Amino acid sequence: MKAKATVEEILSRIPGPVTAEWPMGEPFAVALAHGTMSVEYYAPAGHDPQTPHEQDEIYFIHRGTGDLVINGERHSFKAGDCLFVTANVEHRFENFSSDFGTWVVFWGPKGGE
Repeated sequence: MKAKATVEEILSRIPGPVTAEWPMGEPFAVALAHGTMSVEYYAPAGHDPQTPHEQDEIYFIHRGTGDLVINGERHSFKAGDCLFVTANVEHRFENFSSDFGTWVVFWGPKGGE
């Protein structure tokens, strides 16, 4: 089991594979995983095309500024902030700076806790 991840190593894997869902390449990479928990680094370019996730998630903003819109409610953020989104809830990063990047932690059962 991997016990450490660095931003440099993770960023070297973004963008990830090109898929139908991610025609410009995946804007994220998995850093660590164990059981139901996974840690990713997410760095979208220009816009955030994500859809709701099946697990609860926490974003630890690493760099940049912007807004996270959760179910229509806007939350401004900056580096160092922490944001929570429950499973299956519509959310999207908007108005984010070009250097935006965040750690995201997913955990728990599908549908959330």
